[in-house]
Amino acid sequence: MKHMKYNILTLVKYSLALSFFLSVVSCSQSDQSIKNVDYTQYVNTFIGTGGTGHTFPGAAFPLGLVQLSPNTGNYTWDYHSGYQFNDTTVRGFAHTHLSGGGNPVLGDVLMLPLSDEKALFNQYVPFSKKEEKASPGYYSTFLTDDKILVELSVTPRTGIHRYTFQEAGQNHIFINIDEVLVSGLPEKSFVQDAWFSIENDSTISGYLRPYVKRVDRKVYFTINLNKPFSTSRFLDEPRNRKLVLDFNLKQNDQIEARVAISTVSIEGAKMNLEAESLNNSFEEIRKKAANHWNTYLSKIVIDGTPEQKEQFYTSMYHLFIQPNNIADVNGHYRGADDSIYVSPDNQMYSTFAFWDTYRAANPLYTILIPDKIGTFVNSALKHYDEKGYLPVWSLWGKDSHTMIGNHSVPTIVEACLKDLEGINKEKAFEAIKITLTKNSWRKYDWSVYDKYGYLPIDKVDSESVSRTIEATYDDWSAAQLAKVLGKHNDYEFFLKRSNYYKNLWNPETKFFRGKDSDGKWRTPFDPLKIQYGGSSNADFTEANAWQYLWHVQHDVNGLIELMGGNEIFSSRLDTLFNMHSLKIGDGNAVDVSGLIGQYAHGNEPSQHVAFLYNYVGKPYKTQELIREIIGTLYNTTPEGYCGNNDFGQMSAWYILNSLGFYPVNPASGIFDIGIPAHPLASIKLNGKEFKIIAENFSPENKYVSSVTMNGKPIDNLQISYKEIMQGGELIFKMTNSFDEK
Repeated sequence: MKHMKYNILTLVKYSLALSFFLSVVSCSQSDQSIKNVDYTQYVNTFIGTGGTGHTFPGAAFPLGLVQLSPNTGNYTWDYHSGYQFNDTTVRGFAHTHLSGGGNPVLGDVLMLPLSDEKALFNQYVPFSKKEEKASPGYYSTFLTDDKILVELSVTPRTGIHRYTFQEAGQNHIFINIDEVLVSGLPEKSFVQDAWFSIENDSTISGYLRPYVKRVDRKVYFTINLNKPFSTSRFLDEPRNRKLVLDFNLKQNDQIEARVAISTVSIEGAKMNLEAESLNNSFEEIRKKAANHWNTYLSKIVIDGTPEQKEQFYTSMYHLFIQPNNIADVNGHYRGADDSIYVSPDNQMYSTFAFWDTYRAANPLYTILIPDKIGTFVNSALKHYDEKGYLPVWSLWGKDSHTMIGNHSVPTIVEACLKDLEGINKEKAFEAIKITLTKNSWRKYDWSVYDKYGYLPIDKVDSESVSRTIEATYDDWSAAQLAKVLGKHNDYEFFLKRSNYYKNLWNPETKFFRGKDSDGKWRTPFDPLKIQYGGSSNADFTEANAWQYLWHVQHDVNGLIELMGGNEIFSSRLDTLFNMHSLKIGDGNAVDVSGLIGQYAHGNEPSQHVAFLYNYVGKPYKTQELIREIIGTLYNTTPEGYCGNNDFGQMSAWYILNSLGFYPVNPASGIFDIGIPAHPLASIKLNGKEFKIIAENFSPENKYVSSVTMNGKPIDNLQISYKEIMQGGELIFKMTNSFDEK
C-alpha cells in the first residue's frame, strides 16, 4: 500500500500473504460437486491456540454446553483457554472452556489417566505433540511416560473419554474438582464448595461451586465408567476434592468415561447422560458430532485454495462454539437469580460476550442461523425477568458485567428491526428502556449520565470516555426500536442521548477526552497512551484516544462533521494507519495487538475503522486495508489470530470481509461493501442462495470498479440484510487501478 510505512520484514510478510490472498483457484465448484462435501476436513482446531488467540483444540459440539479439552497450564494470561500450543505437558482434560476469551474461567471437572503412581503427585505429565490430533468433535493425544492413548468426543451436554492403556497392571484415573481456570494466585482455590458422591464402582457424581470474575456458578456432574474401579482414595483429605480411581487392567484395555454436566442438579446430569450418550458407542458419538458440525460449516461454500478453506472453515468453526445452551434435556436451567426455571423449548443460551460479538458475530448469526436468533434474544429477556436488567456479558446464565456499555441492547434491536421470528418487540423495548434508565447494574449511574450529558471523571472510577461513547450506541439502538414501535417520546429521549458523545469532544486537541463535572478537561493528555479499565486516571478501555476517536458507529456523518469535513476526516484516518505502532508488552496493553499504525485489529474497538474511508469517497483505501488485514493478520498457524478470538468475533470479521461486506453499524441492518477474497462464494439461505461473484479476479486486480446486486448498481457501497436474505447475486467487478475522484 502506497500510503503505509513498513520495515523490510513487514514488506516481505505482506508480499507473501498478499500473494496467497490473491491466488486464483483453477475452477469453480459446481452445485453438484459441493453436495455431500465434508467441510470438517478443512477445520484446523489448532489455529489460535498459540500466542494470544486463546482458542482451544479439544472436542466441542455446536452451541453445546461441554467443551472437552486439555489444560496444559493455568494462572497466566496465556492460558485463558487452558491450552498453549507449544506446551508438551498436560494437567488434565476439563469439560468446559471459553473460546478466545480475554478472561480465564471454566475448566470444570479435570480428569487425567495415569499408569505411574508417582505421576499422581506431579502437576503435569508429558504428552506427544507428534501424535496430537483434533477435528470438530474429536481430540486425541498420547501420554508418553504413561503410555496411554487419550481420545475425547462430545455430545451437547456430555464429554466422552476413551483411554487405551498400553501397559498392564494397576492404572489410575485422577479427578480434580478443586481447580478451575483463573489468572494469578495458583496457591488459592477459587472453588467455594465441592464434593464427590461415590455411588458404586462404576458411577461417581458430584458438585462444585466456582466463583470467578463475579460469576457464582454451580456445576453438577455424573461419571459413568465402562469398567469398575478396584479402589478409590482421596489425595487431599479431609477436603476430598481430588479423587483417584485404581484399575487392574490388561494390556491395551480401554476405559470409557462418560461425563455429563448440569447447572441444575445431579439428577439433571444423569438425565443428560442417559439421553445423549449411554446408548451410543464412542465412534457413533464422534460421527454424530462431526455431522452436526458439517451442517453448520456447509452454510457457506467458498471457492479457494486448500489454505484459504482451512482459514475460512476454521473461522466458521470458532463462530459456532458459542453461545451455549445451558438447559438440561428436560428444559430445566439455573437462572440469573439462582432459581430453577423451565424453558419450554429446552433451550436457554448463555456465553454472550456482547461487547465483542455485537459487531460482527451476531450480525453473521442473523444470516446463517436466523431461526436461532429469537431463542438467543429470549434468553437475554429471561435474564431481564430474573434480575431486572439485560445482561452485559452472560456466562452460565449469570452476568459477569465484563466490559462496558450494554451491547445486548443493539443485539436485541438488530434482531427486532430484522423482524426475526419469536421476539416480543414490546417486551424487548421494555427490557431495554429499564436497563438503560435504572441504576440496576455495574458501571453506569444513569442519573449522572443524564445530568451532565456524559460520565464525568470525578463521578466514575475509570473509563469515562469509553463508557460514555459506548452508551451512546446503545441509546441510538434503543431509539430505533422506539421509532418502529411508535413510541415518540422514548425515541426523542434516546436519540438525544445518542449525541452525548459530542459532549466529550475537545475542539482544541480534536479528540474525545475525559472531563470532570465542572467541565474541566483531564490533564495531562497523551492521545497515544494506552489505558486499561480499572486503572487510575484511565478514560479509555483497552485503548488510547486515537483508537476511540472512531467509535461513533451510529453517526459516522456526525463524526465527520465534528472533525471538520471529509478531507480532514480522511487525512486523520491516513494518520491513524501511517503513524508508528505501539510497543506492547507492559501488561496494560496486552489487548492492543494486530497493529497497523495505531489501528489495533486484535481488539474490537478498531475493527470497523477501515470501512470509514467509504464514507469520504475513498473506498479504494478500504479495499487496500481489508486485503492487508486478511493477508497479514490472519494465518493458519497456531498464532493465526493477532489477538483474542473473542468468542468468534475475530473469526466473524474474517468471514464477512472475505465475502466482501461488513457492518459498521450492526444494529442498522446495513452492511458496508469492501472487497471479496474469493472469486466465488455462496451462502445457503433456507432454500435460497446468495452468491458473491468476483469477476476478473486475479493477483493484478486489487480493486473494485463496480458492484451490482441482481444487476442493479450499488453506488452507495451498502447492502441491506433484507437484500441478502432474499437471495440473488452480488457481483464485484475487479480492476487493477482505482479512480480517486
